[in-house]
Amino acid sequence: MTLIRPDRRTALGWLAGSTAALATAGCGGRSDGRTPLTFWAMGAEGTAVPQLVPEFERRNPGIAVEVQAVPWTAAHQKLLTAYAGDSLPDISQIGNTWVSEMAAIGALSATPAFASDLLTDQFPAVLETNRVDGQAVATPWYVDTRLLFCRTDILSRAGYDTVPTTWAEWKASMHAIKRVAGDGNFAILLPVNEFEQLLTFGLQADEPLLADQATRGNFSSPGFIAALAFYKSLFDEGLAPLVSATQISNVWTEFQRGYFSFYFSGPWSIGDFRRRLPPETQWATAGIPGPTGPGASAPGGSSLAVFRSTRHPEAAWAWVRYLLEPETQVRFNQITGSLPARQSAWEAPALASDPMIQPFKAQLARAEAVPKAPEWERIVTEMQIVAERMVRGEYTPEPAAAEIDRRADRLLEKRRWMLERGGAS
Repeated sequence: MTLIRPDRRTALGWLAGSTAALATAGCGGRSDGRTPLTFWAMGAEGTAVPQLVPEFERRNPGIAVEVQAVPWTAAHQKLLTAYAGDSLPDISQIGNTWVSEMAAIGALSATPAFASDLLTDQFPAVLETNRVDGQAVATPWYVDTRLLFCRTDILSRAGYDTVPTTWAEWKASMHAIKRVAGDGNFAILLPVNEFEQLLTFGLQADEPLLADQATRGNFSSPGFIAALAFYKSLFDEGLAPLVSATQISNVWTEFQRGYFSFYFSGPWSIGDFRRRLPPETQWATAGIPGPTGPGASAPGGSSLAVFRSTRHPEAAWAWVRYLLEPETQVRFNQITGSLPARQSAWEAPALASDPMIQPFKAQLARAEAVPKAPEWERIVTEMQIVAERMVRGEYTPEPAAAEIDRRADRLLEKRRWMLERGGAS
């Protein structure tokens, strides 16, 4: 597919309505003669990354890195505003679902030949989320995906030593858990205000989720309808409570008391569970079951973006290279708990010997990239809205799939128009 990259005037038109431009980042020189680099980091990374700066500057005495912490809630809009105001930093952390949007407006710098080695030793599906037109325009920094957290003691009481790998066997284990868990308890938590669980089921389908060069929904495919039917059956058969995440006081308390025994989450939950669950609570992480065997999940994490506007590309790529070194990746994991993007870093003893972390490596190897359309995050929100109405009885799976397609097609209307107008594919 050939991406249509608008000129700056068109892109600025897309961003009309943004707030006033931010002060220019990463411009100008320093009195000490060092090359200044500005790096935006989001959330917890904004407070953790400064711990990595001294070693980089020791190795690169001619470069000074300034880390600016940005809240995740403001990061997306702040990046677009900075682009509109020609005030982007030299490098930024970005969510990997933002890559296609930032590439579409022409903000990202493709990986140069001298940095191509940074693309080796990566999880293929995660790397694919950073490619546009077959070229990497951002570099995976840390990775995550969702798999199952399970109460192994309750699973054992239900007669299972391990989590089954197929949907049919898994559902049978959930019915067995329901029988032993006690009145008022369930087998699995699937908050109806979250899209990730249904998306995971949908990724098991052989068909893509969007069709016609990601210009139309493909949710009426047999594979996705089967995913909707499986998802709905977990509520219909009393295996999942019909609740939203806001109705759960806190996950670890409900998990500990046996309100549910299966929970979809990512590596960020490992630390919470270890800190908050009583030592006697028996739990583990396990891969996602699929229709006929071990299943796929969506690749997640954050990427490092070097912007085309940087005045210091070589210094910027030196910083990216440092952050991607396996030793730095291991240290970053120790600081934040984030999982390394480089597979070689997983051989470090602290990661290789952790039974809660290792299933994530196997799950990442089975990850499937989600569509790269900039509208994707809005599409999955609509998917969740329709799915909630389905489990509440408004739709059966086939009409629900058609309704998701209708909503996706509406959101993709501008994309279809752009491709038709540009004559590109």
